[in-house]
Amino acid sequence: MNALPPSLRPWAAQLALFPEDLARHLGQHVARLSAAVGALRPRGDADGGEPQGYDGLARRGPFDRLLVSEWLWALEAPEELVRRAAFGELSFLKPAFRQPQGARRTVVLLDVGPDQLGLPRIAHLALLVVLARRAEAVGAAFTWGALQTDPARATHEGLGGTSLLAWLDARSNAPASALHLAAWRDALGLSQAPEDVWLVGSSRLGRLEDAAGMSRVEVSEPMEPGAHRLTVDVRPAGREQRSVVLELPAPDDCLRLLRNPFASRPAWESRTGDRRIVKFAFAGDGRRVLLFSSNGGVEALAVPHSPRATVPKPRRIFVHPGQQVVAAGWRSSGGLLVLARHGDSYVMHGQVRTPEGLRRARYHAVENHPQPAIEEGAPPSSLMSWVDPRGWERIWLRDGMGRLFLLAPPSTGGTSVLLQEEEAVSAMAEVRSRPLCVLRPQSVGKGRAIISRLKVLGEEPARFVPINARHGEAHFGYSPSEAHPEAGLLAVRDKELEWKLFLATGVTVVPVPEGFRVVGVVQPPAPSPPGLVALHPDQRTFHFFSGQAPRTLAVASGPVVQASASHGQPVFGWLTRAGEFVLWDLMEQTVLYRSVPEATP
Repeated sequence: MNALPPSLRPWAAQLALFPEDLARHLGQHVARLSAAVGALRPRGDADGGEPQGYDGLARRGPFDRLLVSEWLWALEAPEELVRRAAFGELSFLKPAFRQPQGARRTVVLLDVGPDQLGLPRIAHLALLVVLARRAEAVGAAFTWGALQTDPARATHEGLGGTSLLAWLDARSNAPASALHLAAWRDALGLSQAPEDVWLVGSSRLGRLEDAAGMSRVEVSEPMEPGAHRLTVDVRPAGREQRSVVLELPAPDDCLRLLRNPFASRPAWESRTGDRRIVKFAFAGDGRRVLLFSSNGGVEALAVPHSPRATVPKPRRIFVHPGQQVVAAGWRSSGGLLVLARHGDSYVMHGQVRTPEGLRRARYHAVENHPQPAIEEGAPPSSLMSWVDPRGWERIWLRDGMGRLFLLAPPSTGGTSVLLQEEEAVSAMAEVRSRPLCVLRPQSVGKGRAIISRLKVLGEEPARFVPINARHGEAHFGYSPSEAHPEAGLLAVRDKELEWKLFLATGVTVVPVPEGFRVVGVVQPPAPSPPGLVALHPDQRTFHFFSGQAPRTLAVASGPVVQASASHGQPVFGWLTRAGEFVLWDLMEQTVLYRSVPEATP
């Protein structure tokens, strides 16, 4: 918070809770309200208390506390003693007093009823910053809470992010009443000793029983067309009233202050028409997202770990003219891989690991064997990389038809072979540093599997784990716990409207309404169980289905053409028909990253 102007430095500790842009907006209100509220007078000698020795020196005091060394002037130079006394240069012992415990406390009670919902709460937030710093300056305790809540569960000490979020979530349909105030008076013992108590809300608080003697702050919103400001009347107990008019920031910033004032503005990028995103895919480890542009370029973007994180510059590769991007991937050890087709051969952009080091690679398909499907106008496919214990990097490609191809390790001369390994793969991912894929059930017949299977890639002989689901469409997902021991969090469709979630404790069946399209599986923050992310038939609204009641996760700005959830982080993304790409954080329920195409003139 070093970027705060000097006028806001006194509240730097409190404003450090907020992103810098919101701290500046809120700081303007804080400075004006602080001048209206005034300082809290610290206890001094006049406050009394039991004497407890001396505490340093003072320039003023009775002569019976004059330092013994100062009396030497009376013997050696009486005129100098008189001069020093006249100019306040003598030193006196400063007495110390034992202060009663709890003798100074600031209590703030905020109205969260219908009169103060919406914009008035921005003034409440600024007042909390002002009064918290005011109490801290004199070493007083700071206690606060929402007037309509239960004091036993909603009393906050000090100012912190968790308590502020709890207050923002505290809303009531009931106006503040004398019963609410009486409950707080009894719980905090406000009648036993004089306290610095503030009631913050509408003018009705002054008419409540037992409100006499308390300081009040009345917040109102002018009922004028186009008005975007608040009127705040500060009424300190025993002092004259002061009024402040607060001009509010832009509506988007007001919305952030009221919903989650601790979230930074999400990373935002505007793209030219030739860099318009046509497809995206999460990398094998789920911690990078691959963006395929309309100009043939490929980018690997690190998924931000929070809305406040800085998004690093993505890695980019542009293939040479005459080459067509077939697939791309990101390996966890670092490096973007892009496979491009050039004539009858395939070129890997990005070096492949071997026991002797990195090496360039080219591939060719075996004659009379399938090749990766490349349809005209279709977006590229995904690559997954894994380095075996001997140091050879193996790369798999899953094309648009669900076929899995293995790209053999690069040879010392010529090209390596590109061979089809499986023909019906519905999902692949790197889970616990092992490459896995899910195979769809095959046609009924001798030696054919009628349920899905999990295949561990790279092992010899091949190892399969039966997955008791008969449809086969699958998604790997993120889960910090409750994950399947082999596959992590895995969802596989069993019937047309039923999905099975394979967990550490067994299998959970989750029904999905007709018309919804499942795009991923995740486990949101506790106590939510794992569940499915599905797109509503309106092609804009994302819902979450689990063992609990369904709920809405997010709403896109337009029709969604592609959506997917990461299996490495609690994040999912979507791409709209207009070219807007969004990453959504399930932990904080907000946008992590947004890319939109530039408007054409």
